[in-house]
Amino acid sequence: MNDSSGSKMGSSDKLLLAALHLIAEKGYNGVTTLEIATAAGLSEKTLFRHFGTKQKLLEAAFDRYHYAEEMKKLFAEKLVWDLEKDLLLVSTTYHEIMNRNRKMIQISLKEDEGQLPGFRARTQKHPQQLLEILTHYFTEMAAKGKIIATNPEMHAFTFIIMHFGAFMNDLDSQKSYPGITLAPFVQESIQLFARALRP
Repeated sequence: MNDSSGSKMGSSDKLLLAALHLIAEKGYNGVTTLEIATAAGLSEKTLFRHFGTKQKLLEAAFDRYHYAEEMKKLFAEKLVWDLEKDLLLVSTTYHEIMNRNRKMIQISLKEDEGQLPGFRARTQKHPQQLLEILTHYFTEMAAKGKIIATNPEMHAFTFIIMHFGAFMNDLDSQKSYPGITLAPFVQESIQLFARALRP
């Protein structure tokens, strides 16, 4: 959620980042649009002109910073059709994005659907898209004879949930499994997956 280009951040990006920071810290109802605008160094009028409402601002932040677009690009441009290499790339990228967007994930986990109608469904579209993309990958790998042809959607779901669980373990400072670190987990999980799916 950083402006990695080094160029000056636009008003929209300033507002998106300020909203994510403050809402993660105080909760959706604990922060006002005026506080968000002030933290971004802008006027509340600018916030409303760009986004209309606080909920639309939060939704725009999720659309802008979640992983679906980066993952689509990865699957379109960087796969080498070698299961272990591809899954390592997918896993590494997934964890990089999720860790970069920790505040956004924390917001999605703690905000009540009753306060934000449609928000939960909107946050679920990114994992759903990843499930579709990864399912397609496993289907293609099976068609090429590189993995067994069984249930590609279940393989994709299992892989995603496994890595989401690892991310969740690291999300809180009090890890449930403090002796397990991410890098060896990623390596071991990929080796297990590759072994299980080899023809």
